[in-house]
Amino acid sequence: MSDAIDHVLAETRFFSPPEEFARQARLCSDEEYRELHRRSIEEPEEFWGGIADELVWYKRWTRVLNWDNPPFARWFEGGKTNITVNCLDRHLTTARKNKAAILWEGEPYQERRTLTYLELHRLVCRFANALKNLGVGKGDRVAIYLPMVPELAIAMLACARIGAIHSVIFAGFSAPSLVDRLNDAKAKAVITADGGFRRGQVIPLKSVVDEALLQSPTVRHVVVLRRTGTDVHWVHGRDHWWRDVMDPASSVCEPEPMDSEDPLFILYTSGSTGKPKGVLHTTGGYMVGTYLTTKYVFDLREEDTYWCTADIGWVTGHSYIVYGPLANGATTLLYEGAPNHPTPDRFWQIVERYRVNIFYTAPTAIRAFMKWGDGWPRRYDLSSLRLLGTVGEPINPEAWLWYHKTIGQERCPIVDTWWQTETGGIMITPLPGLTKTKPGSATIPFFGVDAAVVDEHGHELPPGKGGLLVIRRPWPSMVRTLWGDDDRFVEYYWSRFRQQGWYLTGDGAVRDEKGYFTILGRIDDVINVSGHRLSTMELESALASHPSVVEAAVVGFDHEIKGLGIAAFVTPAGGVLPGIQLAGELSEHVKKTIGAIARPDQVRFTDSLPKTRSGKIMRRLLRDIASGREIKSDTSTLEDYSALAKLYDEE
Repeated sequence: MSDAIDHVLAETRFFSPPEEFARQARLCSDEEYRELHRRSIEEPEEFWGGIADELVWYKRWTRVLNWDNPPFARWFEGGKTNITVNCLDRHLTTARKNKAAILWEGEPYQERRTLTYLELHRLVCRFANALKNLGVGKGDRVAIYLPMVPELAIAMLACARIGAIHSVIFAGFSAPSLVDRLNDAKAKAVITADGGFRRGQVIPLKSVVDEALLQSPTVRHVVVLRRTGTDVHWVHGRDHWWRDVMDPASSVCEPEPMDSEDPLFILYTSGSTGKPKGVLHTTGGYMVGTYLTTKYVFDLREEDTYWCTADIGWVTGHSYIVYGPLANGATTLLYEGAPNHPTPDRFWQIVERYRVNIFYTAPTAIRAFMKWGDGWPRRYDLSSLRLLGTVGEPINPEAWLWYHKTIGQERCPIVDTWWQTETGGIMITPLPGLTKTKPGSATIPFFGVDAAVVDEHGHELPPGKGGLLVIRRPWPSMVRTLWGDDDRFVEYYWSRFRQQGWYLTGDGAVRDEKGYFTILGRIDDVINVSGHRLSTMELESALASHPSVVEAAVVGFDHEIKGLGIAAFVTPAGGVLPGIQLAGELSEHVKKTIGAIARPDQVRFTDSLPKTRSGKIMRRLLRDIASGREIKSDTSTLEDYSALAKLYDEE
């Protein structure tokens, strides 16, 4: 079977960077971009060595890139550094010492904190010493299962300070999910809280950890932050209150010199089958990659207040809430709760209150904002915003245009970024001072990224033809392996094009005549209908272009004639009545927009799609519903279980 994907939507609208923004941007000419990109590909030693020289090293590397044993890369080989020195210490000899490093707002109103770089440095050192007092040292694995509070960033940085390997586990995962991750990493300690707040409710965390530890024999210590005041079960000798371990700890902690290829963190991603994959990122290359992408993709300024709305439990939070912004000396904002608690204007209140300049969020959040209506953001002064970003999945053009007009007020460039947990940092993105943006397109490769769209044999496809997205050269922030499983790493990401040394991203894409990339979604999400391989992203974009639709998710289901049928789950716009008439209109709209082959076999209406708390639509659950199967897979990360229950009620 061919891996070519039928590209069925054509987008011809382009938006130039605002003149005022372009005049002041760090990069503002296509010629400069092309020359820098050429150097980053053809002269990686000189290009990446120059970037790394902007950071602090105990010992300079002997070789920028060792690719002698692909796919196992070694970046800045022989170099020694510590990422916390670059995120904290180096700023303390400058005016940034008393600058806000972290601004935090809790979900309950009136809970706010500001930590300067000096204060953050002291807290990180104290918690690093606290971990050492518990016997945690270089190479030990520490699991972090915390809500979105400053202590989460402090714990990560403290681990990095002493060379312990942190593994942040999203605080929505269930006990069985924790067991898998704790045991795979052989974690020595867990850092958690009594609970967290979500939509006005207390989410128990310590009790989940207690349940998991019944099956996790390697954990020796649990440090518990008192966040909600909830009563918790206590195991003396194993459990320790955060304050109790912090009080006696010194605020002076010398950083551990780390080899560039020493592990920094493990982040688990759920596999479609089998156990979670422990993606391993190391110190030097990841540090350089996140530093540079943050600097140029977000065009960071010294005075900016930067807000990435992701949870730190995902890679976006690692790279673009903690490590990338702090390495650049930025002010990064954290918010604990839901975007619509207690009302749908919470995000816009925060933007106005903190005069946020850079706002980076997910397409699913943008579509939720659209559903809640323009009236909410229009109540607030959003004039401080100068740059918008999207992350997490392809954004459909209608949501892009709403974001551009309603939130950006047609004066903020949008950086639609494509990257993955495995890539560590942004790979394909507009550069806001020079790229003409195209709704729904991630546009151009970042420095060091040699991306291509190929068929199943590795032949590069012509413009307009959808296929497999591959990366043909190593890049600094790339995944090094899967924790404890080199064979699975090679098989999963590299085996298909092992001879060429290409990384298979697992995403489909198409490149246009201008060289812009549009991501078509996961290859697994392509629906093969009567021999036509259709991208779910394009089908969803076609549905969302109808004025009565806010959001849509499309999945394939078993069909006795076609093999696979198309099921569309649709959230109507406010005031629109769902029913047979609207379903017929939408089927005709898809037929007119794409063609008869793409007409949905099922159209189902729902007030909200089943999503994780990170905003990803749980399509595997929708596939089960469309096929009439019982759901047996883990639903613990669902944001709102009632969304799933309502879909079943309609069966």
